Amino acid sequence: MSETTAHQPADSAALRAILTRVVEGGARPLLVALDFDGTLAPLQDDPARSRILPAGVQALARLAGTDGVALALVSGRAMNDLHTLAEVPPGTYLVGSHGAERARVTRFGLDRDVVQLTDEQADRLASLGAQAAQVARGRDGVWVESKPTAVVVHTRLAPPEVAELAEAEAMELGERLGAGVLHGKDVVEISVLRASKGEAMTALRDELGAPVVVYAGDDVTDEHAFDALEEHDVTVKVGGGETGAQFRVDSPEDLVAVLSDLADRVGA
Repeated sequence: MSETTAHQPADSAALRAILTRVVEGGARPLLVALDFDGTLAPLQDDPARSRILPAGVQALARLAGTDGVALALVSGRAMNDLHTLAEVPPGTYLVGSHGAERARVTRFGLDRDVVQLTDEQADRLASLGAQAAQVARGRDGVWVESKPTAVVVHTRLAPPEVAELAEAEAMELGERLGAGVLHGKDVVEISVLRASKGEAMTALRDELGAPVVVYAGDDVTDEHAFDALEEHDVTVKVGGGETGAQFRVDSPEDLVAVLSDLADRVGA
């Protein structure tokens, strides 16, 4: 679709042009799937303070309210956390824990796909939690988050040398006890279930029968989704760093402007 290489994404003008072509092509349903932190919500030192930009809330509501458009948020956050923070309309698909959790927002709450662990997986998850706590103990700015299928070692608030050591130990722990290890921006997530944003996107598009997917993300874990999507899909990297995405925008504010423009076009 784009003549740019994996390390030379096209600019936002080219992105808007290709989105215009996608809308005019009429392929439906159009699946718009978006990461949360760093993509729709500017990154915060305290993850509990993350919120989608106000203009983004409006753009997502308009997209979700348009016939032939399906909206999804695809995040590393646990499902409850994502649902609490994300101001999205009913009908939105939520993919949490990098694909290990999935739900759909309804007027009355979440319609969840139930995640069930075997006894062996539950025991391994408990052991992971205890050993991850040892990784964080005594290290300023390092803390552990527990999820239904994983534990996450966060290092965003730690000094660089402390973060490097903690992440290395967490990676080693994951190799011993985890079924899957994801090393993202200032986090190491160790899961007892194999899941990735790429697998989650493939499953969701197949379920919906979506001929075209627009996907945007900022993290290393979003590269799995970029890789899993097809040449005629539209992939967008938010921020700097090497990427396999076809297009790049500089910030969540820039992405929200693109989404607002897309909502105008599909609404028309």
